[in-house]
Amino acid sequence: MTAPIGPLSPAFSQLAQRVQDASRGIEVPVLPKGGGTGGVGGTDLGPSFKDTFTRALNEVSDARDRGAELAERFANGEDVELHQVMAASEEAGLALDLAIEMRNKVVEAYRSLINMQS
Repeated sequence: MTAPIGPLSPAFSQLAQRVQDASRGIEVPVLPKGGGTGGVGGTDLGPSFKDTFTRALNEVSDARDRGAELAERFANGEDVELHQVMAASEEAGLALDLAIEMRNKVVEAYRSLINMQS
């Protein structure tokens, strides 16, 4: 896996690791509702898959919003450089592409697990 981009790195790195583990047949702990601390048997398993996925999607949305805001400010003639607008727009596009690929991997892992049970 290549180096993560910008502020998306922690959530997507953790999500990618969980998806890889699930696709290899390694058990990925699913925590009860209410968060990711406390764990089972006194151990801390970290944030749940749902929390990690939600955080990653929120980061994609934030990147898109930053790009749109900079583009609007640039169009209004505010003091924003064109390279900042282009970089923010490209980051938002890459974040969306990464989210789509992660979704595809999750679906692929799910289908593999379902086929194993059949």
